[in-house]
Amino acid sequence: MNPSDRAATLRDLIRHHEERYYVDDAPEISDAEFDALMRELRAIEAAHPELVDPDSPTQRVGGRPAEGFETSRHLAPMLSLDNAYSEDELREFHARICRGLDRPAMNLDEPLAYVAELKIDGFSIALTYERGRLTRAVTRGDGIEGEDVTANVRVIRTVPLTLRGTAPDALVEIRGEVFLPLAAFARVNSEREAAGEPRFANPRNAAAGTIRTLDSAAVARRGLRAFTYQIVRPTGLDVPAAYHADVLQQLKEWGCPVEPHWQRCAGIDAVIAYCREWDTKRRSLPFDTDGVVVKLDDVAMRASLGATAKFPRWAVAFKFAAERARTKLLKIAVNVGRTGAVTPFAVLEPVVLSGTTVSKATLHNEDEIVRLRLNEGDDVIVEKAGDIIPKVVGLADEPDEARQSDWKMPTACPACDSELVRETDEVVRRCENISCPARIRRGLEHFASRRAMNIEGLGESLIDQLVTKGLVRDYADLYALDVAALAALERMGKKSAANVVAEIDRSRQSELWRLLHGLGIRHVGEGGAQALARGLGSMARLRAASTAELEAVPDVGEVVASSVRAFLDEPHNQALIDRLQAAGVRMVDDAARGGELPAQTLAGQTFVITGTLDSLSREDAAGRIQARGGKVVGSVSRKTHWVVVGHDPGSKADKARELGVPTLDESAFLALIMKSA
Repeated sequence: MNPSDRAATLRDLIRHHEERYYVDDAPEISDAEFDALMRELRAIEAAHPELVDPDSPTQRVGGRPAEGFETSRHLAPMLSLDNAYSEDELREFHARICRGLDRPAMNLDEPLAYVAELKIDGFSIALTYERGRLTRAVTRGDGIEGEDVTANVRVIRTVPLTLRGTAPDALVEIRGEVFLPLAAFARVNSEREAAGEPRFANPRNAAAGTIRTLDSAAVARRGLRAFTYQIVRPTGLDVPAAYHADVLQQLKEWGCPVEPHWQRCAGIDAVIAYCREWDTKRRSLPFDTDGVVVKLDDVAMRASLGATAKFPRWAVAFKFAAERARTKLLKIAVNVGRTGAVTPFAVLEPVVLSGTTVSKATLHNEDEIVRLRLNEGDDVIVEKAGDIIPKVVGLADEPDEARQSDWKMPTACPACDSELVRETDEVVRRCENISCPARIRRGLEHFASRRAMNIEGLGESLIDQLVTKGLVRDYADLYALDVAALAALERMGKKSAANVVAEIDRSRQSELWRLLHGLGIRHVGEGGAQALARGLGSMARLRAASTAELEAVPDVGEVVASSVRAFLDEPHNQALIDRLQAAGVRMVDDAARGGELPAQTLAGQTFVITGTLDSLSREDAAGRIQARGGKVVGSVSRKTHWVVVGHDPGSKADKARELGVPTLDESAFLALIMKSA
């Protein structure tokens, strides 16, 4: 057999055995035999480089660390799921569906069919295949776009690089969940502990942290796995199947991993029986699950029900009851957050809960401690809310009626000794000292976080060293750091230091909303920061705006406006913004020109964009519309004012013609924008 044919045969054999081992959990050959096949293929490809195929099993692991992650838009929004926490809420979900379909809830002759799937405790991924070949893998992100982690997903053995059998001719997006099996989680934590690194809190955190590692070879060593559950086609193409059960079968035929315990249930009673069964059996699984995803099986019925802005109406996530355990409350301590809020937490005698060891738990606020009548030394019940956040829910034994808590909230900040202040309308005390080291630490963590300035590598440990050694006292000090200063810190070699400095330098060009979010202004979340950046266009206009002008910005209310004005009036904050500007941090929104907001000539008009534009991306087009006061939505209705139509438009263009909604080609759209400038 010639080298080309033998290589092709080996690739098919290896793909088959990978699927049998990683997907079906039913290996047909030994590890040694599998390794021999892989070695033979590598030898052929080394001797004949022209035979190397990017989809070859030998090409899963990349050797060079990535420089970072670009963002990429999903084929269709990745919506969240509404939650149900009881059987009654599952029945209400069923009743809502029946009302939406105009059919009786109790139809014993023809009960509604659902598909129940175990809810994998990992993170969502969208896999794009073009003509059957994996070309892109994107995290969920904000549901509209996420991080492109293709290089790292390619090393996950359960994810096929090419679809098996009759693959779709066109582009298709396959959605699933990436997770870390419990055995791999235990191994990873043992390795981190031996290396003196902090342990991961749970398999979900470990999986999410792993996929954002810039070295795909390191990702491969962790042992991530994936299950798939959905097929998304471009707008305008036929749905993949008439029933969700058929979708799962199609995924299996393509060689995609599907969690095998799913079940088609005739009626809501069968769904509830499935949930009861797996609430008991879930601890026997080799991975974490925190509930059951319940989906209407009939795809046409799903389309009829539609979705809200956040959730599909035809699906719900049933969450298992939180696991509880008894342990001892050793100490009540307090933590200082980035806004100065001082909150109590429990230091516990370590106890295993939902597969992880818990030694700390939230106590929310001092009023909660009084309500629960807690004292140090008590035996308490602790649970994980949603199997994630440990919290103390009460005393383990029934207390005497006269029992009270004798714990007192400190009156001075434990980090800087400043007096703590509690406003009459709040349940928390605050440290008002903006130079408080604890506030600075938490604030820097937020400033560098993914949804703010997104400074990769600037984590809790490094920030602690920077603050402790006095190298950083506020956000602006970050931009004065150099490689030599960072390389001198513990566990920071020259290469790591250079990477962090490069990340800090890159963040100078972050969008204005990221800076506003990162500054940690009270009551200003990600959405509020985006509204302010879009509405005013520059930091200069923001600083000059009155409270009334701030409140007039769409999606900004009285509380946010007052908080922003108070923040910008504080002299220390003014000096900080000046220093950030002097350091070259961007102070103008992308859509603004020279800090001036375009005239709001599209105010009150609603746009839909479909197809591909030549001169600008759809995101850019949406930004220009929004900067001029217009609104961009995802679906066409009679209330839509314009549909912008690019190349290869989907069904939205047809819908516009059907409803008589005016359409704009690219040149007409650009003319409208220029006219609005």
